[in-house]
Amino acid sequence: MSHEATLEAARAVVRNEGEAVLAVADQLDDTFIEVVDLLQSCTGKVFVTGSGTSGATARRMAHLLAVCGTPSTFIHPMDALHGTMGALAAGDVLISISRGGESAEINDFSTRAQRRSVAVVALTAEPESTLGRLADVTVTLLTAGEGDPGGVIAMGSTLVTSVWGDALANILMRRRGYGWEQVLETHPAGAVGQITDLPDPLAGVDAPASA
Repeated sequence: MSHEATLEAARAVVRNEGEAVLAVADQLDDTFIEVVDLLQSCTGKVFVTGSGTSGATARRMAHLLAVCGTPSTFIHPMDALHGTMGALAAGDVLISISRGGESAEINDFSTRAQRRSVAVVALTAEPESTLGRLADVTVTLLTAGEGDPGGVIAMGSTLVTSVWGDALANILMRRRGYGWEQVLETHPAGAVGQITDLPDPLAGVDAPASA
């Protein structure tokens, strides 16, 4: 491939993934509100799980939820099946991410979590999958166009799930009235920890959104 052809191919990848991300805005529906309400009323902690690329997405989502004021942590599904699920207790919420909804370890973990009185939220492209059917709340996230190369490699779909999670973290931050002072208090390291002046403007973060 020539340099120009290589650049055009790379640009096409970026555009395809960008279109897939933008399409998520139109996929937000009542299930999004259900998850927001569930997490806002959660009396315990939020656990996020996934395998492979979904695992990387789950780690990111858990981190950003915590940064934005929703106590959350990643839990690996196989580690959970080797005893770590003992950390889950009644009142917790488990967000299970699986594009196909048929990952045995995630489904087994999710089922066992429910036995511990933990509500399960499924983020999947297949609502009729095993995970989609067993979850307490099932969120369907589709990857528009050619976001995933060949419909196989989870590239755009991880971004789709990530941006859905970003919206969740942001809205929960607004609903809780979780401000920049609190964000900086729990983020003392790195460049963020050196910020002395609060970000401006504060509107849209400090003020809780209407329920």
